[in-house]
Amino acid sequence: KMSFADVEKTIGHFGKKAKEGKMALEDMSGGTFTISNGGVFGSLFGTPIINPPQSAILGMHATKMRAVVNKEGKVEARPMMYLALTYDHRMIDGREAVTFLMSVKKKIEDPGRLLLSL
Repeated sequence: KMSFADVEKTIGHFGKKAKEGKMALEDMSGGTFTISNGGVFGSLFGTPIINPPQSAILGMHATKMRAVVNKEGKVEARPMMYLALTYDHRMIDGREAVTFLMSVKKKIEDPGRLLLSL
């Protein structure tokens, strides 16, 4: 299992290779999961499509201010980001997929959880 720091180092490694034009086909194949960040292009919502042989893809969209009802029943503006998880139900049970999605949600809402691996 990779730590948050390990993931960051790996992303940096591949980012450097990409900037230098040194990415090889082997660097981009064999993955089982993709994170698609359409939010950087302003995407508000969408359904990501799985590229075989991958088993799932997480779509992360733009964070925008939206009207939400708080715990006291009052409407207030809050930053909201939609997440979309598409998965192959032949490989991943719905319960595990939703549990994973809720874990991602909690970590986005409280980034300290990522750093502490909670």
